[in-house]
Amino acid sequence: MKKTMEEEKCDFISSLPSDILRRIISFLALEQAMKTSALSTVWRSLWVPAEVNLREANREVKDIVDLFSKPYDCHQVWKLCLGFQDSKKAPSEMKGEIIALAAKGVDEELYLDFSERQKEQVKNLCLKLEPCCSCHSLLSHPSQAATFSSTLKMLHVRRLSNLSKDLISGLFSSSQFLESLKLEGCNGLQSLDIEANHFLRSLKVIDCPDMVNISVSAINLRSFWYQGILPHQVHLKNTSDLVEVMLDLRNGSGPREFDCEDVLSLLASLKDIEVLRVSGWLLEWLCSGGVIFRRLDINFNKLKQLSWMDSAMDNTKRDSLACFLNICPSLEKLIIEIDPNRGPLPCPYFHHYWHEPHLWMDYTSVMSNTSQLENLKVVEFTGYTNEEDQSLLIDLLLKKACLLESVTVTSPQHHSWKVAKIPDDQSQLNQTRQSSNQQKQNAVLSLIKFIIRIQNTLFTRIAPSHKNATP
Repeated sequence: MKKTMEEEKCDFISSLPSDILRRIISFLALEQAMKTSALSTVWRSLWVPAEVNLREANREVKDIVDLFSKPYDCHQVWKLCLGFQDSKKAPSEMKGEIIALAAKGVDEELYLDFSERQKEQVKNLCLKLEPCCSCHSLLSHPSQAATFSSTLKMLHVRRLSNLSKDLISGLFSSSQFLESLKLEGCNGLQSLDIEANHFLRSLKVIDCPDMVNISVSAINLRSFWYQGILPHQVHLKNTSDLVEVMLDLRNGSGPREFDCEDVLSLLASLKDIEVLRVSGWLLEWLCSGGVIFRRLDINFNKLKQLSWMDSAMDNTKRDSLACFLNICPSLEKLIIEIDPNRGPLPCPYFHHYWHEPHLWMDYTSVMSNTSQLENLKVVEFTGYTNEEDQSLLIDLLLKKACLLESVTVTSPQHHSWKVAKIPDDQSQLNQTRQSSNQQKQNAVLSLIKFIIRIQNTLFTRIAPSHKNATP
């Protein structure tokens, strides 16, 4: 009996009415709230989706957009189905194929996960926000916002199909206050064209292995993340406020021929950002093609943090990174991420070179051709295996970064330790000690000279008074 009472006492919250439980989890962000479904069957029952049957093709987009656009006091979950016509059954008894699961949070965040069974893939997606009203008018007259069909702030879409294309376009075009857009797992998507207003701040395009062209126009865009294959063209227009960019090109360059000019054009459009995450092979292939960064008209003068990602570290990768650092004069933090699971990407053979081949120089030449990293303070190296090329890179950073405060290396087993520069031999150590002793001697001599000056000053002031006192 005692055990039962303790169990009931511990499960007091779960015994509350469902409406109250839904109200409780509404105070959590949607992504965190959905994790409560793993607590017990009671909490799992709160996430049973309401079925929405799309029976009329002409109404489905408008109806679903209106459904997702309404404000809610609690988190909502739906499953969108295509109903099968059966004259013998009532509409409520008809079962349909689930084409998507949807969840909307109280903070105007919407997740859409479309079924993998939809075999027809979307190749081109064009998302344009309808210019219903200027942003200044919306901000100065909040009452006008109610006239729009949606106040959605975040839209996260997983997978695309022809059935979802019109729905996503309808949602985007009606969301005047959309701040964040994420497209994930969009196999088959080759072209993405986005025109947004002043509110869109974040755009993430993740796991899109077939992408060819990306065009984005968003005047207040601050963050752009892309993961997938290297697109043939990436146009970032009207993005002068862009601060953070991720180019995780783990799928390589695909079947297309690698073009140094297209990649350099992309880098030129990112020259004013402050944070960059980039696949290391991209810099390696550029340098293998003869690109010498310090000879270009591109300088990342505002770049504060650089993350370099690759499957391994060898001499060509090391030297290409050192070459790129020459155009990052303001860099304060360098993160090197080595993950063998990314897999190797063999560099192609180049028939013509941009400048001239330079990656097979010896380490001494690489050291002399690397600029001083005057602002670099922090280096983090994950996946460190103590190989020679990795150690030489750390040695290069220790010698070129005069203000370096912290170097942390982490092994693949997640063991971390600090790295510090020590004298190369005993002569340097003796030289350091002699320099320290000389500084101490100079300090003592300066103190003695200062005391003598004070004594002379006092003597000069006292001497006249003694003369005046003599009869």
